Amino acid sequence: MIKFVYQDKPKGTGDAILKCKNYIKSSHFLMLFPDDLIIKKNCSKEMISLHNKTKSSIIATKIVERSSVSRWGMLSIKNKKKNYFKIKDVVEKPSIKNAPSNYAIIGRYILPKTIMKKLKKIKPGQGGEVHITDAIRELIHEGENFYANIFKGKYLDCGTLSGYINSGVEISKENKK
Repeated sequence: MIKFVYQDKPKGTGDAILKCKNYIKSSHFLMLFPDDLIIKKNCSKEMISLHNKTKSSIIATKIVERSSVSRWGMLSIKNKKKNYFKIKDVVEKPSIKNAPSNYAIIGRYILPKTIMKKLKKIKPGQGGEVHITDAIRELIHEGENFYANIFKGKYLDCGTLSGYINSGVEISKENKK
């Protein structure tokens, strides 16, 4: 069964997640951003497997060009393995100079239900929005374990008009195979 909630005003991802709080029944939940597509491999399945292995929260990540780090939430790395690493910190859209790595947050998360309490207390930040990264940072600093899944699929960014058009072309190529 699919249920919809509406965010009347764009107050950030944190606000959108809070709108869903009455529907979250488990200790963790999967959240996917609609403008970040991952094709060829099932990223959500990889994340669920890592969640089951680590019993922790998971964030999808990929390496981005250093010149584009200010477009993304960026991860600070601790204990890197082959396809994942423990996250030491998150930074929302840092300058090139202040980026802790070139591992970007991609719109796939397995988050703890406890994030709702953090989101209720967070004051709006940049752009007057409640940022999910602020709540994640607080949880990490309080000792909650978060791991980054370096996914194997192909990332398509639908967040810009050209990205949306290119994604449509790429998906149509995949469907012809």
